[in-house]
Amino acid sequence: MSRPRAEHPAKEERSSKLPPPDGALGETLDFMRLLWAVDHGLQSRSKRMETALGVTGLQRLAIRLIGRQPNISAGELADLLHLHPSTLTGVLKRLVDRGYITRLRDPADARRARFVLEAPGHQVDAMQAGTVEAAVRRALARVPQNRLAAVRDVLASVASELARTDR
Repeated sequence: MSRPRAEHPAKEERSSKLPPPDGALGETLDFMRLLWAVDHGLQSRSKRMETALGVTGLQRLAIRLIGRQPNISAGELADLLHLHPSTLTGVLKRLVDRGYITRLRDPADARRARFVLEAPGHQVDAMQAGTVEAAVRRALARVPQNRLAAVRDVLASVASELARTDR
């Protein structure tokens, strides 16, 4: 005989519950919930971008940075993106394979690669609608300039702490 299933609230009941009010979980947990919401939103928008535009949010960000800094090295780009170079290698390879960017040998150091945009990369660089960047731009436009510096400071501090390996 099978065991009776544990009773769970109906899906409608669970989804109708409101999240706790701001501050109810404490400052750290409330902030972490927002960070996870941002992460989820970035991932979701990135997947929609890939379907609609042919590139993910990270790929487009790499294209945008290469467009601003032609001949950028892979290491410099990894630093700008806060990625480990090995993570960026796959992103750059896909962009090269799809003809968005070209990998050039650094004339000063043959072991170093430099990257420039190709015509399709320039098209992706110019895209606006449906991108992560457009959503972030709209959100930033709603925040007073004098508060943006504080927001950047907090996010930089969190990123720095998360990157630490000592604890």
